[in-house]
Amino acid sequence: MSRSWRKISITIIIALIVLSVLFVVLSSASSAPYTAQSIAEDYNLPMGQSMFENQSILNTGNPIEVPLISNIGFLSHQLLAFDLQGLLVSLTTGVVPFDFSCVSGEGIDSYGTVVDVEGPGFLTSEGDKLVVKAPDNYVWGYSAPYKWLVKTETGVDVVENGTVIQSVPVDQIKNLDFHNDYYDNSTIVSWYNYDASVGSIFTLEKGMVGFSDGRNNISSADVPVIFGQDVVDYAAEYPTGSPILLYSGNYTTEEGEVYGTSLGSHPEYGDSIREVNARQFVEAWNGTVIPPNSTSSGKDYVYFESANDASAPGGSAAHGVCPSARALRAAVTSEGFDLPTGMTWDENAVLFGFNPAQDITVTNNHDYPVQIRMWTEGSGTGMGVYAQVIRYIPTE
Repeated sequence: MSRSWRKISITIIIALIVLSVLFVVLSSASSAPYTAQSIAEDYNLPMGQSMFENQSILNTGNPIEVPLISNIGFLSHQLLAFDLQGLLVSLTTGVVPFDFSCVSGEGIDSYGTVVDVEGPGFLTSEGDKLVVKAPDNYVWGYSAPYKWLVKTETGVDVVENGTVIQSVPVDQIKNLDFHNDYYDNSTIVSWYNYDASVGSIFTLEKGMVGFSDGRNNISSADVPVIFGQDVVDYAAEYPTGSPILLYSGNYTTEEGEVYGTSLGSHPEYGDSIREVNARQFVEAWNGTVIPPNSTSSGKDYVYFESANDASAPGGSAAHGVCPSARALRAAVTSEGFDLPTGMTWDENAVLFGFNPAQDITVTNNHDYPVQIRMWTEGSGTGMGVYAQVIRYIPTE
């Protein structure tokens, strides 16, 4: 029994020695010269594309295979992975899967699979290495038209990613079936008939551009896949070109001071209209998230009532927005932000000619995102209007 055990032990030791020697030989064996740039160019790697854990950087199910005779060292990563079936295939076919460890750094394993990346990373290069960078603690971009309508002399063109895909005559515009939570066919018809001139555009779907971490722009179809439907819904609420916080890692929320005022009474402008406008201002700004060192307006598709005012340009103004604007002004300037564009320091806080939702802008000069919260309490002339800034403080 002891002789049999000794024989097995010797066999195991010899096998381990042979495998160790083989591994050293394979590891030191010369391979054809490869660089991150040559692999990216030769195999059209999607540089800048967003990627997730377990996804192949090849963006395809087909691996890169190279001749075994000039890349015998690549057998070592099959040995390390205990890929016996792959090893057998390589030895019998004369081709071996490319070993990405010779050209890659963080976030990519030897088979070109994304590893150790939490959240939407992206493929890029650092020095002479391919890497998949994990997202920064905060990632933001800007909404941009991806699919839109252009008014023409004879109707509208439907444009997708810069290419006209359909031309629709005037009498067929009413049959278009484009819609979301904020516009529908009647909105499009009204835009065409009353708001648009030839060359004007109406955005149907929004992609994302100008990412804070330098990754590639993405189409409207990719936004929910990579960053979630909530981002699509948020972008739809705000004017095209707004900064959008797309991803946030570890952070804690910190509440700023609450600032408030009351609606008050100005019957000469109609207090019922003023109350509607004050509430609409709150609706336009509540929930607005502004990324670091970015500027945002309030929501799109928020409308205000006009009240007669002989001193206003055109003889009317959206009275009632100023109490809400004063609360917002106090909350954001207390953070050290500049006076919002479209506002004054006066009691009448909103300048004539500025839409209180789309034209007023707030700039966040912090190195972290903030959210604006606004709400009302009560009703009528005694209604209270409140504003607060919520800070998204990064954690280590």
